[in-house]
Amino acid sequence: MEISQHFRAILCFVECAQQGSFAGAARKLSISSSAVSKNIANLEKVMNIRLMNRTTRKLTLTEEGERFLTQSQVAIQALDNAVSQLAASQAVVSGHLRISTSVAFGHRYLLPLIPGLKQHYPHVAIEIDFDDRVTDIIADGYDIVIRGGRILDSSLIARPICKIPLVLVASPAYLAQHGVPRDVESLLQHPLIGRRFLGGKISPWSFKQEDGALRIIEPTPHHLCLSSPESQVDAARLGLGIAQVGLHQAIEDLQAGNLLALMTDQHEPGNYEMVIQYPHRAFTAPRVKACVAYLLDALTQDERLQLTGAMRSRYQAK
Repeated sequence: MEISQHFRAILCFVECAQQGSFAGAARKLSISSSAVSKNIANLEKVMNIRLMNRTTRKLTLTEEGERFLTQSQVAIQALDNAVSQLAASQAVVSGHLRISTSVAFGHRYLLPLIPGLKQHYPHVAIEIDFDDRVTDIIADGYDIVIRGGRILDSSLIARPICKIPLVLVASPAYLAQHGVPRDVESLLQHPLIGRRFLGGKISPWSFKQEDGALRIIEPTPHHLCLSSPESQVDAARLGLGIAQVGLHQAIEDLQAGNLLALMTDQHEPGNYEMVIQYPHRAFTAPRVKACVAYLLDALTQDERLQLTGAMRSRYQAK
């Protein structure tokens, strides 16, 4: 196969994998389904490797196909970046930027920055997905992901925005009626407001013991279990029990006295953080570099996000 045929066949393969069918790829590429099938078959023949298994109902990638898909997507992104770099050489940052972030963080912290970002880079078209699910930045086609938690993916560049210390909170009215827990045993007698992630796992709560070890408990789902920390804050404010949330999510209610912090000397704040992630620098487009720099500068200067675990004691219930 000639180079142009290779590239055409790889495009067919990538689109077929993403669309899940020859017909879907054909529509995306404006060619016939038979042409898509023929291109992929020729690609497999040249490489002497089966990339996908075909049945009458669906297509599934082989293990080799999965690896080749990742490599192909990186290569295609590199070509797309070459176009952006050409625009950058003319001192114009342009192109299409896809961002993924959580619903609450995106609406509260990211969206207010977009007017300024657009003013700086008017030729960049911005698309933002507000979604709490875990995304695959390359497979899902994002340029930037802003996420919180324990960041483990070393294949991506991660630029820290802030730490996310955890805090236990309850309303003053609730504590006046039910009492203030002083240790884990008394805490377990209270209704605990748990958080269930989209994958089904319930977020654990950790406590420092006298011997330095950690005691981990899982709040029972039989009282109240919610999928977002914002709803947990609301539930705690309504007096429904005790919740564990990020300090930045509860800070305004703590400052206003609507919530009080609990057991700050025992409750482990965790090692969570909020970061901006993007693919490896070797394949970073100018539009991505420019927008990451702008967002990172703005977010790291937002005082609402620059909180520490030690600050929790300011709002400790008596």
